[in-house]
Amino acid sequence: MKSAEKIEFGDFQTPHALAGEVCALLAGRGEQPDFVIEPTAGKGAFLLAAAKIFPLAALRGWEINSDYVDEARRALGAVARAQIECQDFFTHDWDAQLSGLPGRLLVLGNPPWVTNAGVAAVNGANLPRKENITGLKGMAARTGKANFDISEWMLMRLLRALRGREATIAMLCKTSTARKFLRHAWKNEGGVASAFIWRIDAIAHFGAAVDACLLYVKTGACGPKEADVFASLADRVPTNRIGLAGKDLVADIKSYKRLRHLEGVSPFRWRSGIKHDCAAVMELHPVELEKGLVENALGERVQLETEYLYPLLKCSDLANGRTSPGRVLLLTQKSMGDDTSSIQAMAPATWQYLQRHAAKFSGRKSSIYADSEPFSIFGIGEYAFAPWKVAISGLHKNMQFQVVGPAEGKPVCFDDTCYFIPFEHEADARLVCDVLNSPQCRRFMASLVFTDSKRPVTVDLLQRLNIEAIAEEAGYGDKWRRTQWFTYKSAGPQLELSMAGLVHA
Repeated sequence: MKSAEKIEFGDFQTPHALAGEVCALLAGRGEQPDFVIEPTAGKGAFLLAAAKIFPLAALRGWEINSDYVDEARRALGAVARAQIECQDFFTHDWDAQLSGLPGRLLVLGNPPWVTNAGVAAVNGANLPRKENITGLKGMAARTGKANFDISEWMLMRLLRALRGREATIAMLCKTSTARKFLRHAWKNEGGVASAFIWRIDAIAHFGAAVDACLLYVKTGACGPKEADVFASLADRVPTNRIGLAGKDLVADIKSYKRLRHLEGVSPFRWRSGIKHDCAAVMELHPVELEKGLVENALGERVQLETEYLYPLLKCSDLANGRTSPGRVLLLTQKSMGDDTSSIQAMAPATWQYLQRHAAKFSGRKSSIYADSEPFSIFGIGEYAFAPWKVAISGLHKNMQFQVVGPAEGKPVCFDDTCYFIPFEHEADARLVCDVLNSPQCRRFMASLVFTDSKRPVTVDLLQRLNIEAIAEEAGYGDKWRRTQWFTYKSAGPQLELSMAGLVHA
């Protein structure tokens, strides 16, 4: 396939040796299917392996690429019980297909390794009918949370088509996809009797730098919402056990159950940093900051009004303990929805700079910028201008919290790969940071966090930290109790700390 086509179809053909190893593992676990179903058969590696390992099973495959269908048919030519058809997964009637097959079913394969955003980036059309498969609402449905793996959608579709029937699903996929599928199934679909994950070496097998696995699911009656995880296909003793705790998965269900008293509704509302999607223009290196002289990533040196320039820290800074900013961020708004045209009168040099790069802003792909003010940013509000913050990188697994104070007389901002709590007073920020960096909090977070995730730390995870309970267990209880809340305002199920912060009694 051409490069764009390979991206669009997530085309990572399964090596024959890996397909054989997977089928042998399944046979060793007692699988004796009457039908082996491969919904995205590619060149037929799994059907060939199944023909050897399951000599009594009928083999059925479907594949959208007609050249691959021809190649698979040639490879399977001597296997009379094998059939493969040219078919688009997204238009095929899987309900009728699977319900029409009697006996024991093994749904086997390697669905596309690509996200809907990846397909859109190459202007591809290999997508299911547009729908909000994860039930997200509002801004979450329009930002990164709405991005999903095509294989995730396919797995959900196949589980739905089985309709509680006893069967086996065994698919190679990204490990994050396997977890998202299990989370969705355990929360919504039901019908998962048992589940297991075996990690595979994606670099060795596919040349892909992703964390990948074999997902093995027995369908039928609803079983425990937990799954053993094995380090490799050769291992028979799991390294850990993941599970559903409330609405979310946890990485180590055994440790979580021991530490679950540290979970609860955070008394603080965690915030993400500023989203602008135009780093080459908005993130600047200071040359003579007191004069507004800065340089952008395009190599342009410009002089801008300092009123709109704020010190900036990125996730790599926080993860490495750097709290003195080496960059500045051009802030076009102080609250979401602010009229940006006021910049023209108040800061003409900044306005001219933005206008010169207007095409870069209009080229931002995220739908959140549609119908918004020119040069809009998101994740901006009163909280962004608090003088003190406790912050953490969302992309690093060391889970180190940092206290960040003002720089050059201005509050420090973060990019949208960071999360923070705003404070008015340094003492309050340091108390909360000490609690969050305590061994007790680290152990609890370790039970929650999937360190192989692209973004191990999320707002949802941070909101699960009962900071007051952690403070008590970590020996900060007396100091915490001597601190009283100044004022609150409602923020859904959480209480959002006002800009006044904590006040020591």
